Amino acid sequence: MKELIGSPGTVSGWLLRMGQCLFAAASIGVMVSATGFSNYTAYCYLIASMGLQVLWSFGLACLDVYAWRIKRDLQNPVLVSLFVVGDWVTATLSLAAACSSAGVAVLYAKDLDFCKVPMHLPCNRYQLSIALAFLTWFLIAVSSHVMFWILASV
Repeated sequence: MKELIGSPGTVSGWLLRMGQCLFAAASIGVMVSATGFSNYTAYCYLIASMGLQVLWSFGLACLDVYAWRIKRDLQNPVLVSLFVVGDWVTATLSLAAACSSAGVAVLYAKDLDFCKVPMHLPCNRYQLSIALAFLTWFLIAVSSHVMFWILASV
């Protein structure tokens, strides 16, 4: 079977998972450093979604390292099915969280002018956190696509 870039148990798969984990953690870190984020449900949902993504991606990155150490192939139908479902669930949650947070950020920054001096919300931090969440989602989408094609071939 041809090995795809991002396959589980490979260096590219590990890099993809670590990228997901690091971007999600950065999104959480930036959002938590912004004052008042907990007053907005969409931002709390973003934190929860990115937290789940950190756990999922870090767990699979550890599994990749374990597969390297014992020199084992992770491409069996049961494991790949689990990876596909997990990636699809986390991708859906991450995209929903990023989109809802982006909608709130646009509403506050452009429509209601809450980012001006009187309200002084840290909109730049909110926007940076949301951008990192979208980058996380992009990496999850790549991973989901790769896992789908691997599932079709095993």
